[in-house]
Amino acid sequence: MPPPGTRGTLQRIFDYSARADPYPLYAELRETPVARQEDGSYVISTYREITNILNDPHLSSDLRNLSRPPSAEGGATSSFIHMDPPEHDRLRRTAMRHFGPPHTPGLVTGFEGFLTATVGSLIDGLMGKEQIDVVDDFAFPLPVTVICHLLGVPREDEPRVHLWVNDIMNSVDYNPKTDPKEKLDKGVQARTDLRQFLGRLVEQRRGRPGDDLLSRLANDDGPDGRMADAEIVATAKLLLIAGHETIVNLITNGMLTLLRHPEVLQRLRDEPGLVVPLVEELLRYEPPVHIIPWRAAYSDITVADTVIPKGAQIMLMLASGSRDPNRFHEPDRFDPDRRDNQHLGFGSGIHLCFGGPLARLETQIALTELVRRLDRPRLATDPPPYRPSPVLRGPLHLNIEQGDS
Repeated sequence: MPPPGTRGTLQRIFDYSARADPYPLYAELRETPVARQEDGSYVISTYREITNILNDPHLSSDLRNLSRPPSAEGGATSSFIHMDPPEHDRLRRTAMRHFGPPHTPGLVTGFEGFLTATVGSLIDGLMGKEQIDVVDDFAFPLPVTVICHLLGVPREDEPRVHLWVNDIMNSVDYNPKTDPKEKLDKGVQARTDLRQFLGRLVEQRRGRPGDDLLSRLANDDGPDGRMADAEIVATAKLLLIAGHETIVNLITNGMLTLLRHPEVLQRLRDEPGLVVPLVEELLRYEPPVHIIPWRAAYSDITVADTVIPKGAQIMLMLASGSRDPNRFHEPDRFDPDRRDNQHLGFGSGIHLCFGGPLARLETQIALTELVRRLDRPRLATDPPPYRPSPVLRGPLHLNIEQGDS
């Protein structure tokens, strides 16, 4: 049984009514850093314990090591975020050879001009509008366009990829009680179509070296050997889907937070350099990913005097850890001048988000330009409607007004 202080708290966090402000419930959870639930899973909610777990080699990210593994996507190769060493390390090293330093140190910084132009073009379309939905009109289309460019998706195929990602994102929030089954079916079909499309692109790039990421991966005979086509496709899908969700939420949560803190918004307008620490504070204060839904232990482990048995599901409450008062001074205050901000916004350990540098730069440019160019923006509704997911938490829509009231 869960300890009295946590009994029912997790259920309330998962209830949609808590989506606008789950933070008081996280504070309840932290009263018991490791809490066993009625289904035999364990919830970890404090910074030190989460960080220790994420860096513990006894913990597995492979679904097959759970006592009751969920069903996987049929016929698809898992991405390396669902693998353990040594396979995880081989695939991540190969991907990182073409995604960042030391092998390609200029990849992310070299994207700055493209990012600025893409952000500027989207904002051009918002000019003169009295009401804007930051999600639909800006944050949702931006990362798909950026990742398609990174992968080398032909421009004429980008609209198809946008539609597939849209259907997949809709299916992630599928609720069998309220949603038509068509929503789920479209997501399943979109995953298949996207996988097949990326597979054809990889085949076309084999033997034809180029500057895009798919070409680099398809022709890499580096020290760890060449990735199989299915492994390249899984890596590309990880960027398109997981990267998309993260950036949409980060940009939207960022704009919402700035509009709730107009003094910080004005500071950013006056001091564009503030955006670097500001985005780090956003990753702590309103992160795009709130929960890692599962990890599994290879053997019995002890966390905060609690023995967690082999194969038990371990749920890590990242957003709770980043608001832990034992680690952060005044954690419920948004402070872009915060020092020593080692948040959990991109996780920690061997699975630290490998797209983090691109996500940071994309968000920095997006928020700087939105604040600079929008005309007296203000929230039309607060709180906004949220996506159903408590794991990938962010507004479903963020309607703002600009210009004269």
